[in-house]
Amino acid sequence: MSVLLVFMWVESSNEYNGFDWVIFIGTGLWFFWSIVLLSFLGILAAYTSLLLVLGFLLLWEGIELYLHWCHKILILLVIVICSFFFWILFTYWKDRWLTIGLSLQVFAPYIHLSSIAMMVILSWPLAFYLIHLEGEARIRRFQMTCNESKRNKRCNVLTKLRALQVAIGLPFFLILLCLYLLPLGNFSPCVQEKDKLAPKPDFFGHRGAPMLGPENTIMSFEKAVEHGAYGLESDVHISYDHVPFLMHDSDLRRTTNIKEVLPNASLTHPSLFDWDFLSTLNAGKWFSHAPIKPFFGMKPLSEADRERAGNQKIPKLTELLELAQKEKKFVIFDLNSPAPSHSLRALYVHHVVSIILDSQIEQRLIFWLPDFEREYVKKKAPGFQQVGRLFSVERLTKENITRINIDYKNLFYNGMREYRAANISINLYLVNEPWLFSLAWCSRIPSVTTDNIQVLNEMTQPSYFLTPKYYLFVWILMDILSAVFIVAIFYFHWWNESKKEKLLKSTSIHIESLSTRLGTGNSKTQEPSCIYIDPVPRVTEIPWTQAALSPALTKNLRKYPDSSRVSVVPVKKACKSEPVSKTIKTPVPGKDDIRQQVPTLKASESTQAPIWVSAREALFPSSSAMKANGTFSFVDVSHPQKQTERPPKTKPSEESLPVFTTSSPSSSS
Repeated sequence: MSVLLVFMWVESSNEYNGFDWVIFIGTGLWFFWSIVLLSFLGILAAYTSLLLVLGFLLLWEGIELYLHWCHKILILLVIVICSFFFWILFTYWKDRWLTIGLSLQVFAPYIHLSSIAMMVILSWPLAFYLIHLEGEARIRRFQMTCNESKRNKRCNVLTKLRALQVAIGLPFFLILLCLYLLPLGNFSPCVQEKDKLAPKPDFFGHRGAPMLGPENTIMSFEKAVEHGAYGLESDVHISYDHVPFLMHDSDLRRTTNIKEVLPNASLTHPSLFDWDFLSTLNAGKWFSHAPIKPFFGMKPLSEADRERAGNQKIPKLTELLELAQKEKKFVIFDLNSPAPSHSLRALYVHHVVSIILDSQIEQRLIFWLPDFEREYVKKKAPGFQQVGRLFSVERLTKENITRINIDYKNLFYNGMREYRAANISINLYLVNEPWLFSLAWCSRIPSVTTDNIQVLNEMTQPSYFLTPKYYLFVWILMDILSAVFIVAIFYFHWWNESKKEKLLKSTSIHIESLSTRLGTGNSKTQEPSCIYIDPVPRVTEIPWTQAALSPALTKNLRKYPDSSRVSVVPVKKACKSEPVSKTIKTPVPGKDDIRQQVPTLKASESTQAPIWVSAREALFPSSSAMKANGTFSFVDVSHPQKQTERPPKTKPSEESLPVFTTSSPSSSS
């Protein structure tokens, strides 16, 4: 939830100034509230992402998760905050989702290629886990015995392992397949041939150039003209003594020094002031000398521009018309109705039209935007170019309107193709971000209204623009490389797991062979059971060291220090119990055997034949030793510094005679 909110707000960067203005209307304090919100959402996303990564790593290491109570409270707060913001989005800001849709149209090719690269990175842990599950399944299948109950249990485990592999691997490969085929159904206006690219859209300076001069001042409009504005956009109020002037807000707090001059009247509607008073207010110091600029990231002003901006006044509408007539620029404006107590409340449209006609400006330079009393305006000033809103094509055709001024988010609906097919010119407002201007350019939009004219005017081609052939080449190349990398990753993990599996099988085969050779019988209906005995004690006195007795056994004990597990192999039922000592025969040493004889501890047994004790003989008995009829017994050599306590010897059972063979824990498992 937090990551989705961050993504949504980052893509809504075009609306940051408008958001700050809305907060100012409610609080009276101008600040970069949009950046504060972005930072706050970023902290939430970073915190939750960090917890998620840490939890994943703990699970990877097999550590049980334990979340501290303070983190539980913070996560609960994150859920509540994110739910609150989503409620606002779905209730009051539904059009913000259209902005995300527009951004996906621009960034779709790049998101597609980045997603494939991300899938390659994710394939490493996924392949490791899937191959590990496969190895586990093979080991369990290899260890299956004839015991039906054990077999059924292991079959159930194998089924669960296969189901887990499918549940994890199948979505991954389905998503990867969709990404491979995504360009077949992907539509991005910025993927087209260069010769089919429309001309660069024209610019209407929104309140002039508000990043270069105070909005709705002559300096701002002149800056817009310097940067190639096609037209000038403004907002018109009418003073109490019937003078139209330029002002956007419904009060004078933000863009004038009314709080210094007349604090008690700072919230009064602008139409209730006489022009004589309005003309004395400063309309530039809030822009040039304020510690917080109106736009985040705005470039600092030069000393000359700073001084000029600090001396700006509220301009009349006639001053803007004179500049437009001089520079041959179009003028479009929103006409705000006066306060209810104003004397021109019912006739302010007539009055403004007469003022425009008296200014001697060419009528074709006026884009008339207000909807009310349009028929009167058509009769009084037939040369005005009528500009509509987002009306239906039938209504626009009926009213003979050939140009519309709409919010940029409406571009999401099929790129306004229906209007373009009807030869209706479209002007989008408010377009400040280069990616959004690039989308309008690729969508063949004739003009846009912008605050950021100095940046957009320098663009020579749309950002994120791709030709179909180049995108096709990158797409196929990325698919091939990613497929090769993913196959190589899976093969590497399979090869690594196969080595471990072969080692385990070879060890198991040696132990099974040893049990078969040493056992006097084998029951097919019984499985080897496991018991634990004390590890073989080591003798420190030379030459009775463990290394001297068997170098191979010493290496195995170093590798498996806890290898104290033995198997009890059941043998056939003995007809007559015989003493174990009588079954012991002296093994004949091989020709190449290098071993030490271990003397018995009792003096009375010194005359008996020497007993050869060797782990090598136990693991790999010679052919002569295997001819012995009976079983082997071990002679324990007690450690000189530690005498372990042995359990009392019991009489062997008549059912089976245990034969002890050493094995490592990995083999026993």
